[in-house]
Amino acid sequence: MMELFDKEFDPTINLLPKDGMVNYHGKLISVREANYYFENLLNTIQWKNDEAVIFGKLIVTKRKVAWYGDTDFDYTYSNTTKKALPWTNELLELKKLIEEKTGETFNSCLLNLYHNGDEGMAWHSDGERDLKKNGAIASLSLGAERKFSFKHKENKEKVSLILENGSLLVMTDETQSHWLHRLPPTKLILKPRINLTFRTIVL
Repeated sequence: MMELFDKEFDPTINLLPKDGMVNYHGKLISVREANYYFENLLNTIQWKNDEAVIFGKLIVTKRKVAWYGDTDFDYTYSNTTKKALPWTNELLELKKLIEEKTGETFNSCLLNLYHNGDEGMAWHSDGERDLKKNGAIASLSLGAERKFSFKHKENKEKVSLILENGSLLVMTDETQSHWLHRLPPTKLILKPRINLTFRTIVL
């Protein structure tokens, strides 16, 4: 398992050994800016507890989510469908910043609110039919620093790093086809984290 903690990151370096591309840009915005956006999004986004249908049973998570986009896109995952809300000014500001940094374009954003370290995300890949195949997914982290891990679907090789407040992680190419990722829960983190994942929905 490769642990990528406490290193200087070069955004041009692929963190995955094969079968995909993951680039970590480190802090995209200052701590002051990150804290401003965190407080704004915490109070203005229309957060709702996430829902998933597993083996026919509706599961409601403590983690909260929100879905925004260019139009009222439908986005289906975990056997539930969300309809996108119109962008807020702050989301548009962050989208523009990330598009300028990455050279990619995005038309939607799935936001996650983790209230503390008890809340995480199990192993999964973002391979839904609605998403552009092998398209970029740009993940902006605000608030508490959390460990983020990748696991290869076949050989189970793992890569982990710490996502800092205000940092940007970009997943592209065949990453979703060959790798799972997760946000492991931890008792050590008591503060909340907001994660924005900018995506491209195919109409």
